[in-house]
Amino acid sequence: MHESGIAYDIYATSKRAAEDNGAVKIKTIFVDVGAMAMMNPDQIEFMFETFVTDDPLFSEAKLVFTTVPPLAECTCGYSGSEIFVCPICGKLPHLVQGRGIFVKNIEIDVEE
Repeated sequence: MHESGIAYDIYATSKRAAEDNGAVKIKTIFVDVGAMAMMNPDQIEFMFETFVTDDPLFSEAKLVFTTVPPLAECTCGYSGSEIFVCPICGKLPHLVQGRGIFVKNIEIDVEE
């Protein structure tokens, strides 16, 4: 189940960034998910909750997912959403966006 590994990476990345910036609470974690990433956000969220259950830094944390559409480029100069066959030359284009999963931003509270 790769969702568990993804959820843990989101947890660890968020925790490290929050601690590096003096956070007392993590409020929202914004995650970009490529449309071609082959993952289920509901399962990621469920697994994420199991990692943060006993961590007070995450007591109010929520995940917000944004889907990133695929973008492909071809050696002929094509750039667009067709990922299987280049509509200009018929070759297989290279996927440059839409496969990754990234923690884009973290909203935190800090002590004043």
